[in-house]
Amino acid sequence: MTQNNPHKRSGRWMMAVAWIIGLVLLTRYFAGVEEQLYNPNATPATQTDIQGNPELVLKQNRYGHYVLGGTINGHNATLLLDTGATAVVVASDLAKEIGLKRGLPSYAQTANGRVQVYNTRIDQLKLGNILLHDVSATINPAMHGNEVLLGMSALRQLEFTQRGEELTLRLLPAG
Repeated sequence: MTQNNPHKRSGRWMMAVAWIIGLVLLTRYFAGVEEQLYNPNATPATQTDIQGNPELVLKQNRYGHYVLGGTINGHNATLLLDTGATAVVVASDLAKEIGLKRGLPSYAQTANGRVQVYNTRIDQLKLGNILLHDVSATINPAMHGNEVLLGMSALRQLEFTQRGEELTLRLLPAG
């Protein structure tokens, strides 16, 4: 006859719990590492140039893109610089969440084909310490998530300088 030892059972249970906790911690750690590789500029390094104008230094992500954390009308968003986009493009879910109003419909040619979009305006678009006002944008119902394509309607207000894997953005003087 074998007798079950209660200490042995509790030891196995504690070992299983320790493994589960370890796996959860490792998963969270590597998810953070993955996010850092995708968006190394989640909180971008801001500074001022010698004239006291705001500038932002961005690092490329592992795919060669410039992704950064920013805000649209005070709401957090992940911004992907896209010089091929005519305007700033916001996913419809995010637009609804932050209260952007759908304006007149139009069509845009995207990498996924022609889609109907809606014109809108962004009161304040903040990239680090650079603040842009009254930016033309479109709402794209085919996009999802909180990623925003930072197109030329915003980028034309900035000067960019690329050196190696860094991109410096400076606000152009008003004029």
